[in-house]
Amino acid sequence: MTACGESRAQDAAKAELRRSLVTARRAVSPQRRAERDRRLAAGAVAAAAGRAVVCAYLPVGSEPGSASMLDALRDAGHVVLLPVVPPEPGSLDWARYEGRCSVTDGPLGLQEPTGPRLGVSGITRAAVIFVPALAVDRRGHRLGRGGGYYDRTLPLAAPDALVTAVVDDHELLDVVPAEPHDVRVGAVLRPATGVTLLPA
Repeated sequence: MTACGESRAQDAAKAELRRSLVTARRAVSPQRRAERDRRLAAGAVAAAAGRAVVCAYLPVGSEPGSASMLDALRDAGHVVLLPVVPPEPGSLDWARYEGRCSVTDGPLGLQEPTGPRLGVSGITRAAVIFVPALAVDRRGHRLGRGGGYYDRTLPLAAPDALVTAVVDDHELLDVVPAEPHDVRVGAVLRPATGVTLLPA
């Protein structure tokens, strides 16, 4: 198979896996989702212990995570930075999360902080970076939604930052389709088990 053919096959495999994972997430009951997100908030605080600055995100739709997770991190004394989508595809900008009244609707269905922008280098301040994912495999390959924003942003992170994908318990898979430009994560945060470190 040619390189072009391999790339098309990977794209098709990713698209099919995305569809099945999104369908499964939408089927999660509100009660199960609330319990999942409560546990993720506790796990995030434990993972960030001893680290001053954390990058995180506000979930879209049925994504694991919640504003409660961000509030718990702030209540534990952390500075929490959230992504801001740039006008043109590129690396994410960042701004400080100051509570639920400090965010507004942004592009791609996201909510973004309204405070001063820190620039794309804002991510360099964080010792822990929580990122959304549809799934992660045991080698650290992350399946996102396909926009490429995190793949362009994560190379800017500090070399010792713990990049942690937030997923549900069954979304740590043996294999996720991956391409050379896909940036690996160093850990996953799941409701039942907290943080699991992945091989470098």
